[in-house]
Amino acid sequence: MAAISEYSQVTPALRELTEICLENSRINPEDYIRYQVKRGLRDLDGTGVVAGLTEISEIVSSRMEDGKKVPCEGQLFYRGYAIEDLVQGFLQDGRFGFEETAYLLMFGQLPSQPQLDGFREQLAFYRSLPTNFVRDVILKAPSPDMMNTLARCVLTMSSYDENPNDIQLANVIRQCVDLIAIFPLIGVYGYQAYNHYQNGQSLYIHTPLTKGSTAENILALLRTDQKYTPLEAQILDLCLVLHAEHGGGNNSTFTTHVVTSSGTDTYSCMAAALASLKGPRHGGANIKVVQMFEDMKKNIADWTDEDAIHQYLSDLLEGKAFDRSGLIYGMGHAVYSISDPRARILRQFVEKLSEEKGLHEEYALYSTVERLAPQVIMEKRKIYKGVSANVDFYSGFVYRMLELPPELYTPLFAMARIAGWSAHRMEELINMGKIIRPAYVAVQPRRSYCPMKNRPQ
Repeated sequence: MAAISEYSQVTPALRELTEICLENSRINPEDYIRYQVKRGLRDLDGTGVVAGLTEISEIVSSRMEDGKKVPCEGQLFYRGYAIEDLVQGFLQDGRFGFEETAYLLMFGQLPSQPQLDGFREQLAFYRSLPTNFVRDVILKAPSPDMMNTLARCVLTMSSYDENPNDIQLANVIRQCVDLIAIFPLIGVYGYQAYNHYQNGQSLYIHTPLTKGSTAENILALLRTDQKYTPLEAQILDLCLVLHAEHGGGNNSTFTTHVVTSSGTDTYSCMAAALASLKGPRHGGANIKVVQMFEDMKKNIADWTDEDAIHQYLSDLLEGKAFDRSGLIYGMGHAVYSISDPRARILRQFVEKLSEEKGLHEEYALYSTVERLAPQVIMEKRKIYKGVSANVDFYSGFVYRMLELPPELYTPLFAMARIAGWSAHRMEELINMGKIIRPAYVAVQPRRSYCPMKNRPQ
C-alpha cells in the first residue's frame, strides 16, 4: 500500500489532466450576462435572488423612500425580535443567552423559565459522547483541520443512532438537540488530540460540566485548569448568540435547506452544512482578520500613526501587503452596507475585554482601522453600496483575547450556527415541497461522436 505522502503528491499525469480540464471547462464570462444568469443567486447590484421563505430570521439593510431603495443601519431579527433587544434582555437579567436563543430559533417563541430550564436539562443530558467515541474516533485519526473533524464525527454519530434515517419531526428534534450539545465536545476534543499528537503538547480530555452554559463548557473543556472569568464566559456566550443565525440565504444555511429537501438524514445534512461553513469565503474570515492585524502590527511601528495605517490599508487593496489578495478582511458584507448589527453589539464588549486583558492599545488600532478602511475602499474601489465592519472584524480579536486557538475559530462559528441550521432543517421538513433544484443553461455546443481511431493521439 502506498504511503500517505505518495497519495498526497500531484503527479505529472495529474498535472496533464489538470490542463485538459482547464482547456475544456472554462465558460465565457459574457455568457452569464447573455443568458441573464444570476451568478451566486445574486443580481448584478448584489441583491439576493429570492429562493425561499422563512420565519426564523430577517436581515434588514435598506428601506424604501419615494420608491427607491435607500441603505440603512443594519438590523437582524430572530423570529421577529431585534437582536439588540434579545441581547439586552438576557444581559440585564444576568443570564447566558445562547440556550435561550437556540430555543427561540428552533421553536419560534421565547421560552418561559420552566421551558428554558427543561431545554437546558435536555442539552446537559445529551452533553456526552458514546462510550469509547473519543478513543476510537477522535484520538485515532487526529486532523489539523477541526472542521473536518467535526464533519467526520457528525457522520460517525449516525452509526450510534438506532433511528438515523427517521425524518419524523420529533426524531429530528432529538438529533438536533444532541448535536447542539456535543458540537463543543467534538471540536475541543478534536483540537486536544491534534495539539497532542501533532504539536507534542499534553493531552487533556476534561469531562463536560454537569451544569453550566455552552460557553462555560467550551472554556472549561479547553483550558488545562478549567478556569475562566465571568466576563470571558459572558462574551463568548454573546459571540455564540450573534453567530447562531443569519437568514436563510447564507451559504451553509441554504445548503441545509437544499440537502434537507432531498429527504436525507440529519447527520448528512449537518455534515454538508459544515463543509459549506468551512470555506474561507464563509466561516473562515475571522482567522484572516487576526492574521492581517498581526502583519499590520509588524509593519507599522506607531499604531497611532493614521497616515501609516491609511497607507497600509491602501497597500492591502492594491495587493501589496499581507496575503496580496487585494482585500481588507473583516470589512464589507454581502447584505449590510452602513453597519452590521452584530459588529455594533460586539464592539461594546470588546473594549471591556481588552481592558481586562491589558490590550487596550490593540483595541484602539482595531477602532482606527474600522474608521479608516471604508474611506480607503471608497477611494480605491468602485462599489455599489457602502462598506462597514462585519462581525468577523471583531470576533477573531475576541477569540484571541480569550486565548482560544485559531484552529477553533471556525468550529466556534459552527458550535453557534448549528442552532440556526437545526431551525432551518425543521422548517424545511415542516413545509417541504419540491426538491430544491435550480436551472442551469447548457452552453456547450453539440458535437458528433468521434471514434477512437480518429482522435488525436
